[in-house]
Amino acid sequence: MTTVTSPLAGRAIGLAAVPDPVFSGAMVGPGTAIDPAREASEAVAPVDGVIVSLHPHAFVVVDDSGHGVLTHLGIDTVQLNGEGFELLVAKGDRVTRGQAVVRWNPAAVEAAGKSPVCPVVALEATAESLSELRDSGDVKTGDSLFSWN
Repeated sequence: MTTVTSPLAGRAIGLAAVPDPVFSGAMVGPGTAIDPAREASEAVAPVDGVIVSLHPHAFVVVDDSGHGVLTHLGIDTVQLNGEGFELLVAKGDRVTRGQAVVRWNPAAVEAAGKSPVCPVVALEATAESLSELRDSGDVKTGDSLFSWN
C-alpha cells in the first residue's frame, strides 16, 4: 500500500470541485485536490520515488511499487510558460516524500487569471483502489491525502 501525502498546504476540496472537466471527471485518474494557501511555497514530493515527468506546472513521481502520482500546480498553468515556477529537481531524480520539487506562488497564478487549485491524482488507478480519501478540510504539507492499495 502507498500513502500519498499532500504536496502543499491548503484546503482539500476533492476532484469534483476542480474547475477543469478532465480532472473533475477523474479522466486522468482518481485522487483529490488542494486549494492552496495563497503564498509563495514549495510543492513537495507526495511519495518516495523517481521523477518521471517534470514541467514547471506539473510533476509525476513513481514509487517503487510502480504507482505514479501526478501533482498539477493550478489549472491551465501550462499557458504561463513556466513564469513564476522554479524547478528544484530534475527529471530522473530520486526524491523522498516531502522533498521540494517546484517553488511557485499560488497568488501570482490567481493574479494571472488561472485557478491555483492543485489536483493530486493516482495515475492508472481505479477509484476502488484508493481509501481514506481526503476531500475536505485544512491540510498541511505532508498530511495524508489517500492510501493506494
